[in-house]
Amino acid sequence: MNNPFKSLLNWIAKNFRKDASKMLIWTGVAGWSLSSLAQISAVLLNPKISNEQKSFLVPQELADAVVNIGSFFLITQVAKKSMSKLFSTGKFAPKSVRKYLDKHKDLYGKKVGKLDFDLDEVLKQDKLFPKDAYWTCKNFATTVATVGAGIISSNVVTPIVRN
Repeated sequence: MNNPFKSLLNWIAKNFRKDASKMLIWTGVAGWSLSSLAQISAVLLNPKISNEQKSFLVPQELADAVVNIGSFFLITQVAKKSMSKLFSTGKFAPKSVRKYLDKHKDLYGKKVGKLDFDLDEVLKQDKLFPKDAYWTCKNFATTVATVGAGIISSNVVTPIVRN
């Protein structure tokens, strides 16, 4: 018999191992959702709050939840996709990938930096491509961009939009 917790961990590892930023986005959304649900529940279950006050506070908390979750998801997703695109076009790349692209200038020289160029496709086709360096650097950069966007979203954008 399979352990459900182990199955969940295997699913998480399988789906997020190449992209930690995706996991951060979804755990952030889950965290915002749970905290919003807790806040709404606290208002609804608190006997010291009158029904009149609840009729005002619950929609306000729902609106806050939409703003919190929406701005967090939108801003972090845009940051992640933008950073990922900078890597997949070759604008940003680790030194070993730059050396590889310089060595194969005849194939990739004029394509690097163009929006239609995709290093991820090169990685799939070319066995000599420095995959580990590329994935490690891309994963690190998208994760840092996602964390930064999450901080900006949660501490700057959300309070401004909400108020």
